[in-house]
Amino acid sequence: MAVIVVDMQGDFTTWKEGALAIPGSDASFVKKVEQATRELKEAGFLVFGTQDWHPPDHISFYTNHPGKNPFDMIQINGRTQVLWPRHCVQGTENAKILLDDELFTAIARKGQNPMFDSYSGFQDHGGMKTDLDMILQTYHVSSLVIYGIATDYCVNATALDAAAMGYEVAVVGDLCRGVAPETTDQAFAELMGRGIRVVQELDLPGLQRW
Repeated sequence: MAVIVVDMQGDFTTWKEGALAIPGSDASFVKKVEQATRELKEAGFLVFGTQDWHPPDHISFYTNHPGKNPFDMIQINGRTQVLWPRHCVQGTENAKILLDDELFTAIARKGQNPMFDSYSGFQDHGGMKTDLDMILQTYHVSSLVIYGIATDYCVNATALDAAAMGYEVAVVGDLCRGVAPETTDQAFAELMGRGIRVVQELDLPGLQRW
């Protein structure tokens, strides 16, 4: 089994006053995620991460659309695009992952194509694959524990794609933070509806028996 820690980056946390800070993502939450991840690693789980890694001209940044505002929704080539504050720009301080680097076996970067958003750690909205699945297959991983930021966007999309690709998936709710309560509840309902195991708290013995 392996762990995927989703987008634990400064720009998504209130701790680092991120451009797209998710409620409840303060220093204590980050510390909690790091402690849980360390516990899983010490128990023998491989740990992987995803990292939003956008070029400055990314299509999702409202600043690249004159006259638009954060969280506006526009149509681009027949698809709906949410416009976000500029965040996780390649090489910037708040694009860094906040957990100890030594915890990770590998990190898959996403959102590098300027023309497509990428919530899932496995592929962008245009269908271009990241190297995450290839990495997992290299280590013969078949079951995944997933958590991080944000429950209702990147955690949800990563877990759904993982399940669709044949991985057994568990999501740990207490180690996630979402944009809004309503969409977070909807995300958990969708995950469970797709046969994904959702547990509220980290249950290491239970996961080891899974």
